[in-house]
Amino acid sequence: MSAYTALTAAGYRAQVRDKATLFFTFAFPLLFLVVFGLIFSGQDVEETGRPYISYIAPGVMSWGVANAAVFGIAFTLMQWRRDDLLRLIRLSPTPLGTVLASRYVLNLGVGLVQAAVFVAVAMLPGFGLELDGRWPLVVPVLVLGVTAFMAIGIIVGTYANTPEAVAAIANCMMVPMAFLSGSFLPLDMMPDWLRSVSRILPLRYLNDAATGALTGAGSLGTIGLGCAALAGFALVFGLIGFKTFRWSNRA
Repeated sequence: MSAYTALTAAGYRAQVRDKATLFFTFAFPLLFLVVFGLIFSGQDVEETGRPYISYIAPGVMSWGVANAAVFGIAFTLMQWRRDDLLRLIRLSPTPLGTVLASRYVLNLGVGLVQAAVFVAVAMLPGFGLELDGRWPLVVPVLVLGVTAFMAIGIIVGTYANTPEAVAAIANCMMVPMAFLSGSFLPLDMMPDWLRSVSRILPLRYLNDAATGALTGAGSLGTIGLGCAALAGFALVFGLIGFKTFRWSNRA
């Protein structure tokens, strides 16, 4: 068995055993969908005339997937480094790329399943999300989104040495980003200066591209721009993550 297969299998078993974390990974975004779905049920955004659900559902889904990608890898790297598992792995012939690739596959699987469950619930009569014919384009959007936010999570997991530090750093990034990127409130309702600020945030592009793919809002160019931006963020944060990665707290 290769190192990649062994690490992936071990990671999968650990995720399946941790029932509480697995449950809340899927339930947490759905909670926001229920709350916002009930608040804005049957209402339209005045600026565009489109229903709130066509903004809120893709936005909350994108935030949930991004959140899981950041927290998933950050907690794992912190724990493995704290328990000296990474130092032991380093003593073997296993390169860093293999370690991260095994976690990437697991994070990607969680993200895609998470999105599928979320969209299925959002399409129920109580919420009424209607999918556009180009909805399959959301798959590459989510793949790039998970890649970009996992790269951010690698940086968080490298610098944080305790679970509390991971939670504090990740939440300080992801919660404000959700509001500033239009995950919880449509950007069309925000002032121009705030919309301009949101253009430096990766979640803005994930939201826009996912919304365009799922609901048909915007052109194919909007989806393409979102994918290109996410690929750029993934490259930049990935390089930073590789450059700053620590195998041990003793380093």
